Amino acid sequence: MGEKRVIDTERLAPSYFRLALPVVFSMVITLIYNLADTYFIAKTGDAMLVAGVSLCAPLFTALMAVGNIYGQGGNSLISRLLGSGDRDSVGRVSAFCFYFSMLTGAAIAVPMLLFRGPVLGLLGASAETGPHARAYYDVIIGGAPLMILSFIHTNLMRSEGMATQSMLATVSGSLLNIVLDPIFISALGWGARGAALATVLGYALTDALGLMFVCRRAEALSVDVRRARVSRGELKQIFGVGFTAAITNIASSACVVIMNQFLLRYGDEKIAALGIVLRVTMIVQLMLVGFSFGGVPLFGFLFGAREREKLNRLLRFCTLFLCALALAESLVVFLLAAPLMRAFIGNAEIVADGAVMLRWQISGMVFSAVVLLYTCLFQASGKALQALAMSLSRQGVLFVAVFVIAVAVGGYRGFLAAQPIADALSAALALALYRGAFGRRA
Repeated sequence: MGEKRVIDTERLAPSYFRLALPVVFSMVITLIYNLADTYFIAKTGDAMLVAGVSLCAPLFTALMAVGNIYGQGGNSLISRLLGSGDRDSVGRVSAFCFYFSMLTGAAIAVPMLLFRGPVLGLLGASAETGPHARAYYDVIIGGAPLMILSFIHTNLMRSEGMATQSMLATVSGSLLNIVLDPIFISALGWGARGAALATVLGYALTDALGLMFVCRRAEALSVDVRRARVSRGELKQIFGVGFTAAITNIASSACVVIMNQFLLRYGDEKIAALGIVLRVTMIVQLMLVGFSFGGVPLFGFLFGAREREKLNRLLRFCTLFLCALALAESLVVFLLAAPLMRAFIGNAEIVADGAVMLRWQISGMVFSAVVLLYTCLFQASGKALQALAMSLSRQGVLFVAVFVIAVAVGGYRGFLAAQPIADALSAALALALYRGAFGRRA
């Protein structure tokens, strides 16, 4: 049964969609949760509450980054191990990722709580937004081990073909969050702290269901603590791919901080607008992420099985599909920018500023699709250097360089144009790296 779940290399497109669609569906539910979270916070009518919670958005990305060290790093290695038929190593690697992710989460939470003040200052908290940001921060960081753990089994289950179970765990946690948001935020009057608590409880449910599915359904994955060991070579592969995936999230968080710091001179309303814009942008981004990462187990399996011609054929199909999807989604969001902003907040100034920001943010999404897909290919095939280069491009060093030049030349207009410019340059880099790494075998 295990092989049927992960091996069907004769029908590449159906296999790809069988693995990717559950990931996409879970991403859509995650998107709904994020939008609902923003909606219930914004409906309080308190712009400072919206801004305070928005300032903490990089925390999610940073915790996701840590989870992806073990989740995506483990997923990449396990997919290749399954492709080569080494199931015993799959059990050891999965147990290691499970337990060490929790230990890492605890090790991160303690210093972040001790140094809460400096961190919130770095995030851009002001006297008005600080109390809300602090209330949100304390609960989220306190739940860091649970949030980090959620990325482990949801990633590793997909490597064994359990995409549906991974989806169910993610969806259940997100739905619980959506149900609890209005109760905790408004009905009980807990505001930012209530929103954070609903989030942490949602992740806890995802963890519990993921553990149940692995214990009852998995054939190769394991949570046996006695097997939680890896060789130096395996550790290098997990961290080589995992750290590059983590850098993507950390760099994204840093870029949001940089943008918020730039907007401080324009007032907290601009920061509130950007916070909503970044959530709405996920309408496009999460679909692309879902279809990109959904194919990682198949990419890794084909690479591990040395099916290079089929891997190249699958990549060509995915490139055309994702670019078309990105273009269609971007056009819809571009046309509906103002109504989408207005759905979250009634402040006319924030809506007007946000609509302009939103159109600029999604204008380079076709290029972003290429970046996401080829980054996933590099991660799945264990090409850590190429994956690292991509992790430092679209929302990393390349973005920062573009941002600095753009704002120096165009001020606020440069701020708006920085992301699409970085998207285009990053896509060009992705194609160049692919030709260098795979061209001679294609």
